[in-house]
Amino acid sequence: MTEPRLPVVVLLDNVRSMYNAGAFFRTCDAAGVEKLVLCGITAHPPQPGVAKTALGAERTVPWQYEVDTLVALRMYQARGYQLAAIETAEPAVDLFDWQPRWPVCLVFGNEVDGLSSGVLAVCDVRVRIPMRGAKSSLNVATAGGVAIYELLRKWRRL
Repeated sequence: MTEPRLPVVVLLDNVRSMYNAGAFFRTCDAAGVEKLVLCGITAHPPQPGVAKTALGAERTVPWQYEVDTLVALRMYQARGYQLAAIETAEPAVDLFDWQPRWPVCLVFGNEVDGLSSGVLAVCDVRVRIPMRGAKSSLNVATAGGVAIYELLRKWRRL
């Protein structure tokens, strides 16, 4: 018998790097997330850059492509998901202090521009990963790994 999937959907909004998209497939597979949603310009299978980094995880992780991020977000919101924007800007709750309302949809934005004001307006909460160094952000795929595994840790405590 396999373990049930983590009640988390990961949504990528206009992530421009195929390698970042592929890395999300790997992390989503490793943590057992429910689904990966790729929106806008985000690369999706069968693009070779995605497959190169995903190393087969694109065949094991449930995923979907949506042209319009807001349509996808409203769909998950209607299904009762808490929409959580992973953002570096204030106001945002610290990832380690955040008490998610399950199920959760984690929303990650473009590597340069982040999430649009329209996407942020739809989200229920903004969550930031604490930064202690000189740089104020992480690569989006790295941030994904941190946030997804913190949710897995919190879910396992329930």
